[in-house]
Amino acid sequence: MDEKESDLDWGQSTVDTACPLDCPDSCSLSVKLTNGRVVEIDGSTRHPVTDGFICAKVRGFADRVYGEDRLHHPGVREGRKGEGRFKKVTWDKALDLIANRMKEIRDQYGAETILPFSYGGSNGLVSQDTSDAQLFSQFGASQLARTVCAAPTTSVSQAMYGRMPSVSYADYQHARLIIIWGANPPSSGIHLLPHIRAAVKAGAALVVIDPRRTSLAKQADIHLQVRPGTDVAVALAMHRFLFENGFEDERFLEKHTLGSDRLRARASEWTMDRAGTVADVEPDLIERVAEMYAETSPAVIRCGWGLERNRNGGNAVLSVLALPAVAGKFGVRGGGFTMSNSGAWTVNTDGVIGSAKPSTRVVNMNQLGRALTEYADPSVQMLFVYNCNPAVTMPDQNRVLQGLKREDLFTVVFDQVLTDTAQWADVVLPATTFLEHYDLARAYGPISLQLVQPVIAPVGDSRPNVEVFADLGQRLGVNINPSFRSDPESVMHVATALKADVRESLMLSGIATSECPLEPIQFIDVFPRTADSRIDLFPDELELETPTGIYSYQGETAAATYPLVLLSPATSKTITSTLGELRQRIASLEMHPQDASTRDLVTGDAVRVFNDLGEIHCLVRTNQDMKPGTVGLPKGLWRKSTMNGSTANALVSDASTDVGGGACFNDTRVDVTRVVTAELGEQQIALWTPEQPPSGVH
Repeated sequence: MDEKESDLDWGQSTVDTACPLDCPDSCSLSVKLTNGRVVEIDGSTRHPVTDGFICAKVRGFADRVYGEDRLHHPGVREGRKGEGRFKKVTWDKALDLIANRMKEIRDQYGAETILPFSYGGSNGLVSQDTSDAQLFSQFGASQLARTVCAAPTTSVSQAMYGRMPSVSYADYQHARLIIIWGANPPSSGIHLLPHIRAAVKAGAALVVIDPRRTSLAKQADIHLQVRPGTDVAVALAMHRFLFENGFEDERFLEKHTLGSDRLRARASEWTMDRAGTVADVEPDLIERVAEMYAETSPAVIRCGWGLERNRNGGNAVLSVLALPAVAGKFGVRGGGFTMSNSGAWTVNTDGVIGSAKPSTRVVNMNQLGRALTEYADPSVQMLFVYNCNPAVTMPDQNRVLQGLKREDLFTVVFDQVLTDTAQWADVVLPATTFLEHYDLARAYGPISLQLVQPVIAPVGDSRPNVEVFADLGQRLGVNINPSFRSDPESVMHVATALKADVRESLMLSGIATSECPLEPIQFIDVFPRTADSRIDLFPDELELETPTGIYSYQGETAAATYPLVLLSPATSKTITSTLGELRQRIASLEMHPQDASTRDLVTGDAVRVFNDLGEIHCLVRTNQDMKPGTVGLPKGLWRKSTMNGSTANALVSDASTDVGGGACFNDTRVDVTRVVTAELGEQQIALWTPEQPPSGVH
């Protein structure tokens, strides 16, 4: 063996896998290894959507795998809650402790006092709602309503279209008009961008509707910089324009929809002037967008999740998704809408759980703080957290932390790294990352289902979710399906819900053949998955659920006391809070120069962002791209990213959206003022002592 071979080639390999993290694209990955260690992660060309490029977040995922915050061993708390100090123990000891406490709590307080708490830290179909669902449902624990994201959009889209597959990314290049509404592809869903650029290059018009002047908005022909929470007003004004000017597609409405007359009646109240006043945009600009939409075909709307995160979120999504039906934009390639494509696959985990849905109480995850501090019949005695970091992602952060501080609350956190939530745990369990176990990655942007396979051995003593819950179930005498004993078998078991040819292609190539066209034309290849295959434009169940009825607008509150709206947008640095541990700098609140000037603030000042729920101490950065009257602090920040350990969610109430029980993140009203600072070297610091970061089990 020559020098080159011995020094460079030995121990090197490249392995294909897929990303199951909470992002629409679910990319195909090519991972380079040296001596069993990840040295590079890049996009694979084996999947046409990924096409060889990925986001910077996943490209740097090895920093999480090998980072100083990685949990290597199970640990049991030492010292006070919140110190984050844990004594290393074996898996057997940790699981025995958890099982014994669960039995004690059940016997003394009832099984409903145990609350399992999880979300989309991994969207893999094996890592959640398999053995864990069997365990908690059979044991009789409380149920969790996972409503923090996509609850309003899911409720609305199912009621209207029954999860009809969406326009594919690739078909955007055929559109002559693209409306990006409440989405920001450069931060989430980057593989849509090349197709938008191709369409624009071919002459398509681009409209972006967003309170922020994003990088994509800067490239748009028209940017409607709406006031947060007012998208429904803009959409209803567009409906009125279509109906009043004869642009409704009467033939399509008659054949394929129900309830168009009731929609017309509700929209009739929304003049351009009224919508413009409510949304704080020029009425003529809204009318121009409506006119372009009426007269242009193919036209496609990318409906994102940003417009659901307020008091009018469900009605906003309802109004936007109704537009292509009223205007007759279906039935042509590049026309219609894109929402979520997760429903394009028949695979789900309900059929593999094998347990009847329990009749136990349901806890809205957005009200975790209330559940931990106020529930009394019965109170929450145990919290089992996995696949999420609620200390920083749930509304009413201070009340969540108050609950986590309870000495009588037994808390287990099963995660990859020592999160802000894990610091309050009684027991921590180390989880594998998607580079260390098998799973199934189902995209919700493109129509894609891929095999996730391990590329490295588990770091430390970390273990996959499916095996840990199976082992815990065995200790509790719960009947866990034996297929959940090993990852390959688990994948095969979940995949049995797929058609045989789809399952075969998945196992042979790692990529499943689609059950429907990968690039479907709505109302040609795919139709509403409703009882009568028609669009329900006026779902009665939503009319009854919504406080003011559907196609309605609820006005703002607290504007006089707190004049600024706080947004917490996704960024290119984190996936929700995943990878937040890697951030080193103190976060900056983005503020329009006009709002900063009235408060005598300049970039770099330390500020107090506050309302009745709490306050955040951070820096400020002026930004012309912010809409006056709004400020922004990034989504997914960990507590160390601010000076006082509070993040944006410390100021977010646990109020629910009009539909679906979602979180109203973008309804948060605040004010901002300067805090007293001092110079420490080259740094400007606030004059208080922040909480010291705790040590952990590594």
